[in-house]
Amino acid sequence: MSTLVNSKAWQALLKHYPSVKDQHMRQWFETDPRREQRFNVSAAGWYLDYSKNRITDETLELLLDLARQAGVESLRDRMFGGDKINHTEERAVLHTALRNFSGKPVMAGGQDVMPMVSAERRRLRDFSEAVRGGKWRGYGGQQITDIVNIGIGGSDLGPHMVCDALQPYAQRGLKTHFVSNVDGYHIHHILESCRPETTLFIISSKTFSTQETLNNARAARAWFLENGGPEGSIDKHFVAVTSNNKLAAEFGISPAAQFSMWDWVGGRYSLWSAIGLPIAISIGMDRFEELLRGAHAMDEHFRTAPLKSNMPVILALLGVWYNNFFGYESFAILPYIQQLELLPNYLQQTDMESNGKRIDREGREVDYETGPILWGGVGTNAQHAFFQLLHQGTKIIPSDFIIARQGHGPYSQQQRMLVANAVAQMETLMTGKTAAEARREMSALPAGRQEFLAPYKEFAGNKPSNALLTEKLTPETLGALIALYEHKVFVQGAVWNINSYDQWGVEYGKQVAQTVLQALESGTAGGPVSSSTRSLVERLK
Repeated sequence: MSTLVNSKAWQALLKHYPSVKDQHMRQWFETDPRREQRFNVSAAGWYLDYSKNRITDETLELLLDLARQAGVESLRDRMFGGDKINHTEERAVLHTALRNFSGKPVMAGGQDVMPMVSAERRRLRDFSEAVRGGKWRGYGGQQITDIVNIGIGGSDLGPHMVCDALQPYAQRGLKTHFVSNVDGYHIHHILESCRPETTLFIISSKTFSTQETLNNARAARAWFLENGGPEGSIDKHFVAVTSNNKLAAEFGISPAAQFSMWDWVGGRYSLWSAIGLPIAISIGMDRFEELLRGAHAMDEHFRTAPLKSNMPVILALLGVWYNNFFGYESFAILPYIQQLELLPNYLQQTDMESNGKRIDREGREVDYETGPILWGGVGTNAQHAFFQLLHQGTKIIPSDFIIARQGHGPYSQQQRMLVANAVAQMETLMTGKTAAEARREMSALPAGRQEFLAPYKEFAGNKPSNALLTEKLTPETLGALIALYEHKVFVQGAVWNINSYDQWGVEYGKQVAQTVLQALESGTAGGPVSSSTRSLVERLK
């Protein structure tokens, strides 16, 4: 039995669990009308109502004991202090420094990183304003109309999600596209709507050797040259965000058009860096800094608030409660904000690449569940897709409902309907519907028909959900929301005693893919591949 499972805090929760698991939240609300007033917290423009969870006051205290036992506060301080908490790669974890507006130094390896962060932020401002204002032009002297970001994983999901979410703030006449999939149709489809003389490509790759990104970059370069772009104008139409300046220069990108990345920023936490260049161009650097400031506000809340009133800590501990004690294997992200359509995709990487681990920080295999499966969908669309399973299926899936009081559209009636649906779904998931209530709804039907239909119309309820409310989705509130989930992932990794900041499984998959690619190109399957793989290579050649 592991140290975690055998610990005092874990065993206390195991002992407490039977007293809660068969209780229904509906009864709790009926006997305690003030329940919501005890289970809520506000931070950085967001209000969290977590009263519709299968917890009591005692549950919460025991979960907080678990966080204290795991040393969440100490590890948090070490992260903000620049310690190399990514111990398998011997790196600090300092994405928070990219949005630090405190004026205080942030140390990594004995060096204050803030001067270089500020300098790079100034370069982003100068470049993004040059593109937006027409100072940076294409080879024919025309203003840039299309930005094509070429990246994958953290170099794509973050900026893509943010650009979509903040589309109401985007500059008119300037389109932002994202190419990630190595499927040739992806880049072909996007380039069909672009012109070489007015297109700017951003190649985002820390190593400038990521297989998918580099292949797409080469395809973009070939398209540019084949469609009239002069070889000598590559540096007007291609910029790079990378730490490998040599390879970027060999591609044809001048040093003036290369933006920096640092090894203390993980890919899935990098949208706050120069990886956010497409965001800065799309919405402007002032708005991009509002995004950073919103994240910084959540950082400060996470760093300073007591655990009991700490929003990321509470969300994380609720997730541990369901994952490890109730055995719920997944949870859903349900934004009732159309612009956040890509948020579940983005958070899949943030969460599952971070905490999808089976080895703890001491190198031992865990004997408890770690990262859950994250999925979701947007608004009322999701209600007509998978909510049937949430309401009456055999699986219980805790859910986060993300709601803005104001929308960006001009249709107030539709906004009211959207919000009403979100609130109603949470209520229905919690209360359910008894067979007696179902029969009362069918009072006009014959008694036999009522009895027949009642089981089908009954809802068990008791399904947990969180409500995350904000006034309006803005750059600032979006930044805070993203940081909230980043810190939630951190806390859960700390409780599970795993390193949330490496991704060896992803790296191994890339390695094997290179072996298979060589086999497809050469016709000989070398390396450690199975007979099945060799057969597939033969069929696919």
